[in-house]
Amino acid sequence: MDSPIATSRSKTGISTGKLAVYWLIASEIVIFGGLLVCYLLLRMRNPEWGIFASNTNTHLGALNTFVLLTSSFCVVLAHHAAENKETDKAFKYLWITILGGLIFLVVKTIEYTTKFSHGIFITTNPFWGFYFIATGIHGLHVIAGMICMAIVSFQAKAGRNLGRVELAGLYWHFVDIVWIFLFPLLYIAK
Repeated sequence: MDSPIATSRSKTGISTGKLAVYWLIASEIVIFGGLLVCYLLLRMRNPEWGIFASNTNTHLGALNTFVLLTSSFCVVLAHHAAENKETDKAFKYLWITILGGLIFLVVKTIEYTTKFSHGIFITTNPFWGFYFIATGIHGLHVIAGMICMAIVSFQAKAGRNLGRVELAGLYWHFVDIVWIFLFPLLYIAK
């Protein structure tokens, strides 16, 4: 069965799928951008937030940064394998990326349960509200990326829709870039 014309026809010189992912990322930038700008404006007016930020676990945040950056490298390897029609390699690298997402979520769960056990919740104060909202929304994006990659991995293994590996990778890179902003703002800036 042939793909619909809409997947390959483009007035922009960009495939329809890639253009759709770019639009999705642009809309997500508005969400995270608005959240981060609000956080920065409030942080500048509330220097005591540095005290709350000192209660974040910088080591676990750094570990999660390493895990996400490594998983981004793996999705690049998956894309390279897909371009070379190495479907088994693409499948393997996509699942290593998914494993990275799972490790990220386990570490984040450890952080959350530690906070909860110390009586820190989303309602504790505005800093922790931003912390839990920003990292929670980010975590949902990690889960969405893992689901997309799982679906794409089975298509890649079957040799179908190999271009979707790149599209899933673009989304995953966006998720990583968001974390690159969240990590210093919530963990390092004390």
